Amino acid sequence: MPDPERSERRLRPAPLLFEPSEAVADPEHFFDLESIEDPADLLARATELTLAFRAATDRAVEFQAIAAAQLADPRRFDRLTTADIALRAQWTEDYTKKMVEFGRDLLSGEGIASQ
Repeated sequence: MPDPERSERRLRPAPLLFEPSEAVADPEHFFDLESIEDPADLLARATELTLAFRAATDRAVEFQAIAAAQLADPRRFDRLTTADIALRAQWTEDYTKKMVEFGRDLLSGEGIASQ
């Protein structure tokens, strides 16, 4: 049964727009937040971005786990050890083992692979 809380997190509360290169060069510029003068509007937009970044992070972690599980798959002739994956991903080996298991769960239909 799908977790309703997990489904809610999948909603994309705010679009993550790419910033023009000249804006990225300005260290004070961040998704045009500095130009919002009304504190209520600033709080609302900053909150939208925070939720969007959290959702993007959760999604990216799921894809990391899937990739780790695929790389560690014993059926692959070029499979990697958890130590090799940990080195590539800059994780500890214990964390890598957990990510491989998480990825296997996702691939077996408990997560994004079945959506």
